[in-house]
Amino acid sequence: MTTPWGEPALTRFPEDPRDRLRAWDASDEYLLRHLAEERVPLDGTVVVVGDRWGALVTALAAHRPVQITDSHLAQEATRANLARVGVEPGAVRLLTTQDPPPERIDVLLVRVPKSLALLEDQLLRLAPAVHAGTVVVGTGMVKEIHTSTLTLFERILGPTRTSLAEKKARLIFCAPDPALERPGNPWPYVYTLPDGIGPAAGGTVVNHAGVFCADRLDIGTRFFLHHLPEARGRRVVDLGCGNGVVGTSVALADPDAEVLFVDESFQAVASAEATYKANGVSGHAEFRVGDGLAGVPSGSVDLVLNNPPFHSHQATTDATAWRMFTGARRALRPGGELWVIGNRHLGYHVKLRKLFGNSRLVASDPKFVVLKAVKR
Repeated sequence: MTTPWGEPALTRFPEDPRDRLRAWDASDEYLLRHLAEERVPLDGTVVVVGDRWGALVTALAAHRPVQITDSHLAQEATRANLARVGVEPGAVRLLTTQDPPPERIDVLLVRVPKSLALLEDQLLRLAPAVHAGTVVVGTGMVKEIHTSTLTLFERILGPTRTSLAEKKARLIFCAPDPALERPGNPWPYVYTLPDGIGPAAGGTVVNHAGVFCADRLDIGTRFFLHHLPEARGRRVVDLGCGNGVVGTSVALADPDAEVLFVDESFQAVASAEATYKANGVSGHAEFRVGDGLAGVPSGSVDLVLNNPPFHSHQATTDATAWRMFTGARRALRPGGELWVIGNRHLGYHVKLRKLFGNSRLVASDPKFVVLKAVKR
């Protein structure tokens, strides 16, 4: 990536030489160029929110910025990219969206996230640290910045305007108003599950901002809940757990089951733990932020339940699903089962047959399929 501070070599995480997606885009370049051309002072506390793969903080590492991210993968990519360009450990402070933010922010750089809710939550959490002299600049591709995006900046921080578009990227300029009366933070959002969905019916769901389908039970999960296998006291993984409804339902049905909730989103794992506790489950559970089943011992799991995502930010890709399936096969004991729900058109049965040598259709409707693969 070419920047005013050099040309760092960047990769996404996990690094894959076959991956043709870059670790930065035109909006990252536009923001960095603006900072240099306008000579924005970077000697105070610089906070970067939503840095996709560490491109921004790697370029600005000499100014010892603070990164705030919801993504474990983004955090690991940042560590790798900083090390690749020779930045000393600790030069960039890496925080998650669940950590307390800095008490004072002099420059706030925001990579606009896909989730408007996550943007709202983060701006509300950061607003008390912003002062009248704080330089606030957002960035994103044109298709990612909407009127609602600008309204959030204006409602929470102060008067907001946008730049002209360059290479389909746009900047957001916000002038903080300390006297602005800000709304309360509506996150996390809590709702009650509907009847007729098995053991979790009538239960409580806690959703932190940015978690998929935050205000209601999505139709795919609802269909999956109707077709979950019995845990029978086994070790079960809710892989890509989101708000944890699937794993919580398993634990409610069988308190003897050991359930591991895993997601790469810090917001998701916090939601899953809160959902589990809100339903008073008496079983044993573990909550882990990570890259799928990396770190889970081989042959240590009996059952993996998975609703894999097929987007990485704005890009459509099956790379995440493939990693999840591969990780599940390694972690499962012989005879262990992977149960997957997905849209019919994604063709997950082909991948499962390639990896496991088998794939059985458990249930289907016009939109979704539930598939089962057994480790031989």
